[in-house]
Amino acid sequence: MANDLVPSPLVDTRGRPLRAAVETLTREIGGPTMSGVRNIWSGHPAQGLNPAKLGGLLRAAEEGDATAQHELAEEVEEKYPHYNGVLGVRKRAVAQLPVRVEAAGESEEEQGDAALVRDWTKRLTLQAELIEILDALGKGVSATEIIWDTGEQWLPDALKRRDPRFFEYDRVTGEQLLLRGGIDGHSGEPAPLPPYKFIVHQTSAKSGLPIRGGLIRVVAWYYLFANFTLKDWMTFLEVYGLPLRVGKYQNGTSEDDIRLLAQAVGQIGSDAGAVIPQSMVIEFIQSGGAAANPDMFKGMLTYIDDAVSKVVLGQTSSSDAKAGGLGSGQANLHGDVRDDIADADAVELSATLTRDLAMPMVLLNRGPRRRYPQIIIGRPDAVDVKEFLDATERGVRMGVPIAVSTWRERTGIPEPKPGEPLLVAPAQNSPQEGQEDPEGPLAPKNSPRALLGPLKTPSEASRKQDVAAAAQERKPDAIDGLVDDMLGSWEPDMDAVLAPIDELLDQAASLEEVRELLATRVGDVIMDMDVAAIAQLGERAGFAARIAGLIGKPGE
Repeated sequence: MANDLVPSPLVDTRGRPLRAAVETLTREIGGPTMSGVRNIWSGHPAQGLNPAKLGGLLRAAEEGDATAQHELAEEVEEKYPHYNGVLGVRKRAVAQLPVRVEAAGESEEEQGDAALVRDWTKRLTLQAELIEILDALGKGVSATEIIWDTGEQWLPDALKRRDPRFFEYDRVTGEQLLLRGGIDGHSGEPAPLPPYKFIVHQTSAKSGLPIRGGLIRVVAWYYLFANFTLKDWMTFLEVYGLPLRVGKYQNGTSEDDIRLLAQAVGQIGSDAGAVIPQSMVIEFIQSGGAAANPDMFKGMLTYIDDAVSKVVLGQTSSSDAKAGGLGSGQANLHGDVRDDIADADAVELSATLTRDLAMPMVLLNRGPRRRYPQIIIGRPDAVDVKEFLDATERGVRMGVPIAVSTWRERTGIPEPKPGEPLLVAPAQNSPQEGQEDPEGPLAPKNSPRALLGPLKTPSEASRKQDVAAAAQERKPDAIDGLVDDMLGSWEPDMDAVLAPIDELLDQAASLEEVRELLATRVGDVIMDMDVAAIAQLGERAGFAARIAGLIGKPGE
């Protein structure tokens, strides 16, 4: 049977044989139990939270019992909308980044290792699983259990998030994560995690013990103050603007009558009416709304939300639109800060996935390796394609060898499939064999002289052939001689006319740039043309032709 196949002996990353049974990898061991220390019930420490209680549960976490801290982190995400929002943004910013697998080298074996991991990362549920792993951002640590499928290949079949309350750190170093209740869930002492069974992701909002690295250690205090402020604000809003009701009774009034008066004062606020004895009096004292300013509560909550945004996102602009006086520059700066945090989270997540996923997958299927493929979370560095193409074109002209694979990698243009239609450049005329190229072997095909070729007259040999053919039909006269003289000397005079075009074309590196420059600067080019020499040539030709005509007329 396929399940009986064992690809290779189970060893750890140092090549030592594993003592754990194979069935440990295929069954769930970190889930909740009906009895024992791993249950789903919460103590809800956020109820009645005050500074003394908060300080106590944070100290307990440092001493090894982080149950209350994890429960508080869960409740704060539920009860503090702003924190829930910005934390979710930070998680999704990383989980939605591209996932790629880089081989350890270029050998066939290393490429095969990377292909194994790369195929597995194409699963549709990976993004949701990454968000669960990133639960460590708030709590400092997350443990995701791997359920292995040991069929034809040994691959993770499911990744299941486990409640962080089911784990604790050792009491000696505070760095090794242990499973509470042991493998069976009923043992008294916490047990080390079996190899290749859990993805343990730890984040560090600051340096120190891992249990103190979660965002909750900072946000919990702001949640406490926000909770106090919100309660005070709600209480204030219930009586803000209402008149102060004062009940008066005479000396000697019985206790029952006093209680009746107090009940009447309380009912006036909701029932707008009350019945009291004639001997008692209720006065309404108008406060005028000046007793307190409701904006002070709003300002306090705004300050707390901004502080939480800075803790989670590193800035406030992306969570609350505010006028900062710096225009888009401020928004761009804040965006860069947030990108830095996302990049740091992605680096931490990449290291975790490489260690706890890529390495076990290759080791269990293909054996131990000196180096393993890496799972990389994040976008590759941006490439200015236009600048790269310009540099490539200049390099090719100068004889620099550039690999096609490098060109495709930098531009992102994949290799065409067999039989697929291709885009090709139009054919360009080249110098005939045995004819020297006046621009040199490295000259571009769209050089100024090459582009101006069609604008000039035919060659001297071609012109003489045309004149000779015409002479055979009729006898040359004085006008023909004048034309020959003018056509023999006009080309040097055209250099001054075409100089602005030569200068413009020298600035272009491609035919497309030539078209753009001509379209935008054609007026300036025309104004810069020096036509004085050509004009003088035309004037002399006209004068000579008139004289020749007058001489040729009979009787004159």
